[in-house]
Amino acid sequence: MLYLQLFYTFFKIGLFGFGGGYAMLSMIQGEVVTRYGWLTSQEFTDIVAISQMTPGPIGINSATYVGFTATGSVWGSIIATLAVVLPSFILMLAISKFFLKYQKHPVVEAVFSGLRPAVVGLLASAALVLMNAENFSSPKEDMYSFIISCLIFLIAFIGTRKYKINPILMIVVCGIAGLILYQ
Repeated sequence: MLYLQLFYTFFKIGLFGFGGGYAMLSMIQGEVVTRYGWLTSQEFTDIVAISQMTPGPIGINSATYVGFTATGSVWGSIIATLAVVLPSFILMLAISKFFLKYQKHPVVEAVFSGLRPAVVGLLASAALVLMNAENFSSPKEDMYSFIISCLIFLIAFIGTRKYKINPILMIVVCGIAGLILYQ
């Protein structure tokens, strides 16, 4: 029964997760942490961190890790991964033939214009999901850790956004800074 729930959950996430993996994160958290309780909030945060560091799309990596963590089995990983990919695969097969032919049609352009704000909203939701006590601590619990976490976040954001520092280098530098400052 768990495998069927896992398949259904990730198929639904794959079907409605417009905007890619980051847009799926809030949906994944809502299902696996809040609805089913397969993972704790801390476990989900760890899975997101691991999914960002490993090669491949974050939504697929997250599904793979959640499937394994929820079931304790490689079959859980396989089922969750296939389920999250299957809707996109089916939809791409169905619409690729027609999209090239009708991409300049006003109705198609209107649909994509309507999807853009939804994708931005889903990405913002994913960012807000990751701004939690597990990632930033809490000013009530540990003011030092909270301030350091916020400073590392701001430096990484400004470094990659304004100064165009390579994100991989920024991850390494922030990791080293975290090791030094949290000792």
